[in-house]
Amino acid sequence: MLVHPTRNVDAPIRSLREWTAEHGIELVQIPAPYPQRSVAEEGDARDTDLIVSIGGDGTTLAALRAGAGAGRPVLGIGCGSLGALANVTAADLPGALDRFVHGEWRPRLFPALWVERTDGEPVFALNDVALVRESGSQVRLSAYVDGTLFARIAGDGAVVSTPIGTSGYAISAGGPLLLTGIDAYVLTPLPKHGGFAPPLVIGADSELELDGAASFGGVRLEVDGQVAGSGAGAVTVTFRPAMATQVAFDDHEPLLSGLRRRRILIDSPRFLAEDARRGLSCPPGT
Repeated sequence: MLVHPTRNVDAPIRSLREWTAEHGIELVQIPAPYPQRSVAEEGDARDTDLIVSIGGDGTTLAALRAGAGAGRPVLGIGCGSLGALANVTAADLPGALDRFVHGEWRPRLFPALWVERTDGEPVFALNDVALVRESGSQVRLSAYVDGTLFARIAGDGAVVSTPIGTSGYAISAGGPLLLTGIDAYVLTPLPKHGGFAPPLVIGADSELELDGAASFGGVRLEVDGQVAGSGAGAVTVTFRPAMATQVAFDDHEPLLSGLRRRRILIDSPRFLAEDARRGLSCPPGT
């Protein structure tokens, strides 16, 4: 398992311990890119059959990254998260484990962004890659798709997102929402100083280059929300399908329904006012 660093997750941890003890299964805790409190013996993800993340979307994302490297599926247990990755409640944990053991699940495959850079080793992102300003100076980026200039952007930077990543950083910056299963990724410029460069949907077979050599104050590279380096070089982004696997069940709600229920997607006020007059406690489709 992999657990949230600060949230109270004692109840699902206890439930997981009881289930593994009852079934004679060894339970270990795998490393994370953040400090975890120790709740089990440390183990290697490659030696497991299943990774269980207990926390929120950030915890599940860390588990998916570990699972991608080890070739193992991830079961995401949500504990008060607003997100879309931790899709099993703590109360449903034992039942979900039973269903996994009996093969009553389907793989939910996540693509990744493969990032090659001039000043570091390649990295991959399951959510998004962001190039943002490291100082008070503007980031100056030139964006090329398959060698053709798309735009030169001066401002806060840009974020490149997988389909699942578009429901986070990208839509908060005004980018589009891509449904899972679409083989494409999105370049969303962050607030910029003039010009016109709309969010761009890029096909899975295309290559994106972001050149920050013209930035005077430096550019910070963030991968899945973690700082991965700095400098003013260039990065090349390509799409890699099916890099990580999550345990999914047929009776789980669709992504759009989850985003509506969490009020990340909200109807226009006119519809909400009409619902209120009709006495509807929740809008249709939730």
